[in-house]
Amino acid sequence: MVTRRSSILSGGASARLKPSPTVLLLVDFINPMRFPGAEDLVPDALEAARATARLKQRLSRRGVTAIYANDNYGIWRSEFKDLLAACIGLPGARGEIASLLAPVEEDLTLLKPLHSAFHSTPLDHLLRQLRAHQLIIVGLAADMCVHLTAMDAYMRGYKVWVPADCTAAENDELKASALRQMAQVLKCSVRASTSRL
Repeated sequence: MVTRRSSILSGGASARLKPSPTVLLLVDFINPMRFPGAEDLVPDALEAARATARLKQRLSRRGVTAIYANDNYGIWRSEFKDLLAACIGLPGARGEIASLLAPVEEDLTLLKPLHSAFHSTPLDHLLRQLRAHQLIIVGLAADMCVHLTAMDAYMRGYKVWVPADCTAAENDELKASALRQMAQVLKCSVRASTSRL
């Protein structure tokens, strides 16, 4: 289910999605990070979140739509707002990441059952409604969910930018390898978020 942070009951023209040729896709940033290897991921994830918050602000000024895609952690009755509240309440970097990147009213959110944001979700349909042709994919982790989302985006014909500083992995080698493959095989741009849009 896709939700907008504002009321779903507002209806009318205000509920229609405005075209957004470019979309910022935030993958698994709102994350309790309770899995093996998470301790190695957290410090770089916080740096990636800070870079993403700056990029998101720049893109928002240009009218770029942001979509959050997060795991449902196998809880089929879960909602994004519950996940967000739980993560914001976490101590340390985990809570700081969620607070830094908490969706605003205009943002869209969806939950995914597996790694790719496209798998078994309405993301592709949503992107077509937005008339999107370029995705900026950021999030966690570079070598898993970001990589597989970029692969699915590439196979669907989207132009993809994965800003290297807006994603993280459990170690530098994993991240570098994933970014290299995304650049060489999937034809993604991996230039830094500070480069010109």
